[in-house]
Amino acid sequence: MNTMFIMLQAAQPQGGGMSFIIMMVVIFAIMWFFMIRPQQKRQKEIQNFRNQITVGSAVVTAGGLYGTVKSIEESDNTLIVEIARDVRVKVDRNSVYASAPANDKA
Repeated sequence: MNTMFIMLQAAQPQGGGMSFIIMMVVIFAIMWFFMIRPQQKRQKEIQNFRNQITVGSAVVTAGGLYGTVKSIEESDNTLIVEIARDVRVKVDRNSVYASAPANDKA
């Protein structure tokens, strides 16, 4: 039994370590370009949007509330968002994810 195991080990090609390392680098590069890089780009776009919010901007919060920015409080990094006529909520600037079309139904 031991001689069969030794023969199987001897029959396996030697020096496959370098090709394995190259294959792992290629797999990591593919993951970087198709998964990690687009996510970082999206996060950068969201942060730029948050920094450019002005009074009167239509926004959507993380909770799904559509509204219009009525004031910006720089001291505590919050926004006052009007979600309906005379209904205003205070939200953290980091919970705003996208611009929204103007909603004239309210």
